[in-house]
Amino acid sequence: MEALITGGTGLIGAEVVRTLAKRGASKLTVFDINDSTQRLDELATSVTIQQGDLGESRQVLDVVRKSQPDVIYHLGGMLSLPSDNNPQAAFLANAVGTYNVLEAARIHGVSKVIFSSTIGTYCQDLDDRPIDDLTLQRPMLFYGACKVFGEHMGMFYRRKYGIDFRGVRFPSIVGPGVRTPGSVQYTSHMIEESANGRHFTIWVRPEMRVTLLYVKDAARAIVELAEAPVEQIQMVNYVLAGPSPSAQELADLVERKIPGARIDFEIDQEIQARLDKSIHPIDDRFARDEWGWQPTYDLEALVDDFLTELSQHPQRYA
Repeated sequence: MEALITGGTGLIGAEVVRTLAKRGASKLTVFDINDSTQRLDELATSVTIQQGDLGESRQVLDVVRKSQPDVIYHLGGMLSLPSDNNPQAAFLANAVGTYNVLEAARIHGVSKVIFSSTIGTYCQDLDDRPIDDLTLQRPMLFYGACKVFGEHMGMFYRRKYGIDFRGVRFPSIVGPGVRTPGSVQYTSHMIEESANGRHFTIWVRPEMRVTLLYVKDAARAIVELAEAPVEQIQMVNYVLAGPSPSAQELADLVERKIPGARIDFEIDQEIQARLDKSIHPIDDRFARDEWGWQPTYDLEALVDDFLTELSQHPQRYA
C-alpha cells in the first residue's frame, strides 16, 4: 500500500505516518507546508517529504502525480484559533486545500481520500442530547465552517466521481509537543508542563468535562477507517470519542503521576463561555458499529504513555 499524508509532519499526521509504517506500507509521501522532520524522527530517511501549500493547486497536483498513492490521508490545514485570527489564510488552507486534494485525486485516479474533520463542526443550537453523526452541524468558529464545507465537498466527490471519501470528526486530541493555541489545549499542556517541572494554570472550571482522544488512538482510528471494507461504510463521516475527564480529574491524575506537579485554576471567562456553548458528550456508536472503532487508551493509559513518549523520545517534542 502506498499513501500520501498531507500535514504529515504535524501532531496527528506524524503519528499516522508511524502507524502506516508499522503496518507495512511500501511507500509513504508527506506533503506539508512545514518540512521539519522532528516528529518523524527515525522515519525521516524512509519517507518522501515534499514541502508545499495546500492552497496552491499546482503543488497539490504535482505531489499526487509524483507519488501515485493508493490512498490520501488529508490531515493538513490550519487549526481553530489561528483560523479565526486569519480567515483568508484558513479558507485557502482548509477549504481550497481540501478542494485541491479532492480534485487532484479525481484527475490522477486516486480511489480513496480520508479526511480529518472536527467536533468543532457542532456548536450552535444544540440540545441536551449527546452529539452523534446525526446532530445538526452549525459551527461557531471559522475552522469548523471550513471543515463542514470539506465534508460536503468530499460527499459530492463520492457521489459524482466515485471517490471513496471517508472522514473522522476528532474531539480534543491529546499528545506531547502540542504548540498551536486552543481553548482545550490545557489538557496536553498540563501534562507536558508538569513533566518539565513547570507550574501550570488551567483556564477552565475544575468541573469542566471535555472529551479527549490520545494522538495514537486518533492515528489508529483514521487508518482503521481507511482499511474498513467499503460495504461497512454507511455514515461516511464519523465522530469519535475517548475519555471525558473533568479538568480537576485530569489535574489530580497528573499530580499523582508526577510528584511535585504544581497545577492550579484561574478561569478565563471568555473561553469558558465559549466552551459552555460547544462542549457536549459524544456518542460515537456509528463508528463502533460500522467499522469496529474502539479507543485503547483510557485516561490513565493516556497519561502514562504521554509521559513515556516525553521520556523516551524528547527529540521529537523539543
